[in-house]
Amino acid sequence: MRARFAPRPSRLAAAVLLVACAPPVLAQQPPPPAPAPVTPEDEAELRRLTEQLAALKEAYAQDVRRLRELDMQVQALQARLPGKAAAATVPAPAQPAAPAAPAAQTPRPEPAQPQAPARPPEGYAGTADDAERARQEMSRSVTDVKEQTRTLFDQRVVFENGLTYNRYDRKQLTLNGFLALDAIFLGNIAIENVESDTLSYNAGLRWGVSPRLTLNLDVPYIARKTVYQKGGAGGAAAAIAQEHSSGHGLGDITASANVRLFNERGWRPDTVLNVGITAPTGREPYGIPWTVLERDDDDFIRFAVPDEQPTGNGVWQASVGLSAVKTSDPAILFANAGMTYSKRGSFDDIDNNPVTVNPGDVKLGNSYYFGAGVAFAFNERTSLSISLSDRLSARARTRYRGGPWTKVIGSDANAAMFNLGVTYALSPNATLVGLLGIGLTPDAPDFTLGFKVPYTL
Repeated sequence: MRARFAPRPSRLAAAVLLVACAPPVLAQQPPPPAPAPVTPEDEAELRRLTEQLAALKEAYAQDVRRLRELDMQVQALQARLPGKAAAATVPAPAQPAAPAAPAAQTPRPEPAQPQAPARPPEGYAGTADDAERARQEMSRSVTDVKEQTRTLFDQRVVFENGLTYNRYDRKQLTLNGFLALDAIFLGNIAIENVESDTLSYNAGLRWGVSPRLTLNLDVPYIARKTVYQKGGAGGAAAAIAQEHSSGHGLGDITASANVRLFNERGWRPDTVLNVGITAPTGREPYGIPWTVLERDDDDFIRFAVPDEQPTGNGVWQASVGLSAVKTSDPAILFANAGMTYSKRGSFDDIDNNPVTVNPGDVKLGNSYYFGAGVAFAFNERTSLSISLSDRLSARARTRYRGGPWTKVIGSDANAAMFNLGVTYALSPNATLVGLLGIGLTPDAPDFTLGFKVPYTL
């Protein structure tokens, strides 16, 4: 039997089989190219682009601040307009878009950002910066209250028109006789009644020279009518004699200054020093002719009235005082205190006797005033104030030429008033101020009603 043998592979086939079964050999990568050297032109270009980027960022920040300021101004103006529609929302400034990630890279997940809160209603701050600014800025109603207490310094010129009416009614029982057996009056009984109506217009000018100094000028024009009534006319107890006199003209002009001593901070209130000088530009009450209406049989004057009414005090006066205001939202606390000094004046006639002329000197008593109150800011435009004020006046003294000083009995006074005031913003430049004063003592007017409109120029 013939044996079979497999054919022997050739050397070429063995080599191919060896190469196919061997593990693959990685292709050798070429080395990376060396970085190009940095030239001075590249450095200059980098600096230029960096500076341009910084300038754009600064301009963007300024635009954002300006938009926020305009947004708050629009909200404040819309709050003052009656019957306004819904507030227009100022769009927030667009944020710069982030650069897109390369396509070959997987974007890295960013941390979740809290959702922006919805825009608050009109009149409220939308950001922390707006809230801080709103706390620092005074509302219009608070500004009006501070302007009335002379504690506002805004470096503006304000022209003020004011009209005030005073009603004064005083009755006095005059007994001319004596009591018999401590029960029976023998003599004459006369009832005297004096009714006075005064209407005064005041033109005031306020000039804010600096954040700590304001100058004021007040020029009044006064019209006054006084009715005199006297019982027992002609010796008859039931008969009443009546006469009136009037007068009008320029009053005493006052120039004053307000100096801020301390700003409101913490518990400390706004503190202002007030100084002023009043010139005797009005008609003085001395030397006015009198008309005799009734005399007794012994030629004693029973009833006489002046021919005209005075419009001023007739002497120079200086005043100094302090005012303090503390805001505690929604209340505004205020107080003041001071004194008025009257200089001695000389006149050709200081005697009220219609038939005699006696020149001499007059020294009005110094007066001291104080008051305190609280105001409530109802909203941006309206505030209500309640206050109590009092003025204490010392006795006046007179001296005939060559004679001694004598006190005028009954010339001292205690005039206390209870005051209610309202301020209402008519426009961004004008405010209506109303004041009602009620007399609490016999020396005070029965009531005082006043209106004034400060207008910012």
